[in-house]
Amino acid sequence: MEKVPKMVSTKDLSYISDMFNWHIITAKKYELFLNKIEDEECEKMLSKLIDLHYQICDDLTKLLKDGDS
Repeated sequence: MEKVPKMVSTKDLSYISDMFNWHIITAKKYELFLNKIEDEECEKMLSKLIDLHYQICDDLTKLLKDGDS
C-alpha cells in the first residue's frame, strides 16, 4: 500500500468524509434491522456486516490521524 501524503486536499477530505458517512449510516441501519431479525444465521451475518462497516470507519479515521503525524 502506498504511503498517505502529508497533505490531504479538500476534495480528498470530502470524499473520505462521504465514505465515512456511508459506512456509519449503513452500520446504524443494520443495527436497527438486527433488533427485528429472529433468524440466528441472519443475525450472525448482519453482525459481521456491522463490524465490517465500523472497521472501515475506524480505518478511515486512522488514515486521517496517521497523515497528521
